[in-house]
Amino acid sequence: MTAAALPLHPADDGQAPLRRSRAERQQIVLDTAERLFAARSSRSVGMDELVRETGLGKMTVYRLFKSKDDLVGAYLSRKAATVLGYVDAELDRLDGNPRAALLSVVDIVESDVTRVGFRGCPFTNVSSEYDDPQHPARSAAADYKYELHMRLLALAGELVPGYAEDLAAQVHLIIDGMYLSGGLLGPDGPASHGRALAERLIDVAIAQEQPA
Repeated sequence: MTAAALPLHPADDGQAPLRRSRAERQQIVLDTAERLFAARSSRSVGMDELVRETGLGKMTVYRLFKSKDDLVGAYLSRKAATVLGYVDAELDRLDGNPRAALLSVVDIVESDVTRVGFRGCPFTNVSSEYDDPQHPARSAAADYKYELHMRLLALAGELVPGYAEDLAAQVHLIIDGMYLSGGLLGPDGPASHGRALAERLIDVAIAQEQPA
């Protein structure tokens, strides 16, 4: 083989080696985890498989996430930030109209429940795989539920101050029920009645709030 036919080393091809930032590497790992966990379950996906699917080195992945438990918790925390960010954008758009804002949260859930490939609430699905209440997945799921409830409570407080806690809890239960029913019975089952039920409860609360 002549010198001209020798294969080039990566550093000799005129391009610098690809260097990814820590944030980019984290995104690759979390994107891979989301794809694998959504297709099966977090428990059924081993770290060796996940590392292979990322295309990154094993040490690189473990520098980002010290354990599988940490990775599962980070996966749910990122998903929570995404969902709550979308909810907050809708609430900003409907600022000053708490009734419409409350119903928009239910509409977001309805859109999720009716999408192709829906398999239930990821926060419930993943956190239920772990018994330890201190597990990162359980903590992340609980934090998400709390943050969502605080938004519902604030909206209910604007709309019906005297019935805020009851209304927020009722709407939250509708949301949880839609996710559970939609995952098991499909979008045409009881989940399809969630929006109408939320409207009815909101209007009942408004009527109770008004002076006789």
